[in-house]
Amino acid sequence: MEDEDETDEERVFLISDELEFRSGETDGEPNFLWRDLEGDIDEFYEYVASGTNSHTQAFFETCMYRAMYERKYKRDADNARESDLAQFVWTPPPSRAKPNPRRKVSPRADPAALSSAMQSLSVTDPSPPTTPGKAPSGSKNQTSEAKAHVPVSKSQSIMSTMPVIAEQEAELYLWDFPNMDFINQGIVTAKIQQQEGSYIFWLVASIDDTPLLAHKICSDMNQRWSHKMFSLTWNHVDDDGSQNSWLFKFPTRTEYDAMLQSFTQCLWESLHKTPWGKVKPDERAYVLSSTEDVEMKDISEEDQDEDDEDEVFSELDPDEEASDSDLEEEDDEVPALPAGDRNSQLTVGYKGDRSYVVRGSNIGVFSHSADAGVKYYATISKISTPSGVEFKPQQVMLHEQDTKMVLKNPNDSNSLFSMDIERGKVVEEWKVHDDITVDHIAPDTKFAPTTREQTLVGASHNALFRIDPRISGTKMVESQFKQYVSKNKFSGVATTAAGKLAVASEKGDIRLFDTIGKNAKTALPPLGDPILGIDVTADGRWIVATTKTYLLLIDTLIGEGRYQGSLGFDRSFPATSKPIPRRLQLKGEHVAYMGHNISFTPAKFNQGEGQEENAIVTSTGQFVIAWDFAKVKRGLLDRYEIKKYEDYVVQDNFKFGDDKEIIVALQNNVLAINKKNLKKPNRQSLAPGNLRSHSNIVNSPY
Repeated sequence: MEDEDETDEERVFLISDELEFRSGETDGEPNFLWRDLEGDIDEFYEYVASGTNSHTQAFFETCMYRAMYERKYKRDADNARESDLAQFVWTPPPSRAKPNPRRKVSPRADPAALSSAMQSLSVTDPSPPTTPGKAPSGSKNQTSEAKAHVPVSKSQSIMSTMPVIAEQEAELYLWDFPNMDFINQGIVTAKIQQQEGSYIFWLVASIDDTPLLAHKICSDMNQRWSHKMFSLTWNHVDDDGSQNSWLFKFPTRTEYDAMLQSFTQCLWESLHKTPWGKVKPDERAYVLSSTEDVEMKDISEEDQDEDDEDEVFSELDPDEEASDSDLEEEDDEVPALPAGDRNSQLTVGYKGDRSYVVRGSNIGVFSHSADAGVKYYATISKISTPSGVEFKPQQVMLHEQDTKMVLKNPNDSNSLFSMDIERGKVVEEWKVHDDITVDHIAPDTKFAPTTREQTLVGASHNALFRIDPRISGTKMVESQFKQYVSKNKFSGVATTAAGKLAVASEKGDIRLFDTIGKNAKTALPPLGDPILGIDVTADGRWIVATTKTYLLLIDTLIGEGRYQGSLGFDRSFPATSKPIPRRLQLKGEHVAYMGHNISFTPAKFNQGEGQEENAIVTSTGQFVIAWDFAKVKRGLLDRYEIKKYEDYVVQDNFKFGDDKEIIVALQNNVLAINKKNLKKPNRQSLAPGNLRSHSNIVNSPY
């Protein structure tokens, strides 16, 4: 157990042979070790029994073996013989024959040493991702001993004509599903090669100029760099749809740093279709900093000591049955909706404990019950304009203390529609502007929906403006309007509690404004991936931006210079001291178990007036994922927990004012889950068959 995870709370472990219980010594004192069934395969608990004599130690071990016997055979152990208990005495597994870490792999010498994932070399784009949530056929049965395909000579010839951008010696590893470990495949030459006349680059492993694999460099690789291990891990979907996780380990930091810089540069060029040399030096430094290790600054001691019962990491027994409050509830009878429509959006209420789920041209209303669940309440059917034209809302936002809902009609991009929630009817059309479209909306301030504030924020692809429904004619406030000449492709806007704005774009850049109508105080350059959604903490200190394969966390506090201590919303960062963007992403081996390429939904902080944000929640495919924000701020970027459901997750968000309960909209269900029911990602929690829910599920269509 790591230091930061230590607490004084009592922990309970179900005794079974799965614990791999054993005894040993630590500094001359007897100890007992057992597996953390909620953690990875190599995570153990240790109890040092200081001062315990050998007889007491042996007696305790015998009691453990008797308990394992009784659990397995469901009978008393009084009549069990020593030979019956011997089966529970842990013995180390036979060592697997691994290739000599420093030997070179030869396709002629031992093709069986490579996995079947070493597919026939094909210099084409990667195959389309498998359907989210569907396990790749045979992926869990692959082993590193399967027969390899021999590289195709034609493809080998194609690769030989491509310029080499970088090459370094490296050990090649492949994730082995049955053994839950990266298996060393031997020494290879790791290369980056470029298709001539294009911005297409390939990550290649070869032996004596014979390519063994070639994977196109793209964001779907889910690349992760480890500065401690000098390694790069990435994912790849093979032609048969199976998902694999690979790893290059470089011998020294020199080789590692050289490959890291070349890879980052090539990925950036492939996304921007622009030469790296044309990028400004400070922007190049910003992009490269996103792969660096960093110690978060100005994290309070309270945050560092925070490890109490509210932390993200659960201690649930994997065999524990759902409690009474976690069992499925009997739902009120709900009307059937026409076939074909699925849940598409979720918005969680600020007042009155309601959540709203868009399904086609209908909106389902769900109440938050006292036992931490959700219950069907009503359906607002056939959403229509005041003139009677039915439409399917593209974006919805609660307004004026949840008495109204602002709707975007995909068929009328210049207007917004105001719905009276109690009447369940659209009562007004707000024409915003004749020429400028409304592509995104946000509240005037983060908590404005809890008040009677009537204005809101709108954004087009290249403009930011305020909307006031009270003015006559078009509703745009001309004095609070900022338009850019270029096509910025704005993709989302979020506001702080003070009304300052963070605006993201499909290009990947982020602008910070202190008010509408003026130039941005801070413009953060793009890493290259389109930003799909953006959220900000109430105080404006932290931003989380969502891309398809990772979340980008940015600290807006200016750390040095004339405006040290100010936020990027109020002052510009010095050119030489831009914030260091942190990537939150899933581990490659976890993605391999999930069986599909990552596609995150917009991430959200938990929120509530007067509450500090302590978690970030998002989803991909059938999985809800939450990061412990307190630990993330300390640089522990892979501290996330996960839960799998039987259907695709459309959207999830915390209940307002609650940092424990998460409301989740699946394609055909709506449910509530307590954050403690999320588990550490491992084979158990990620496996395709692990669909048992601890949540209150409301069956939809409503």
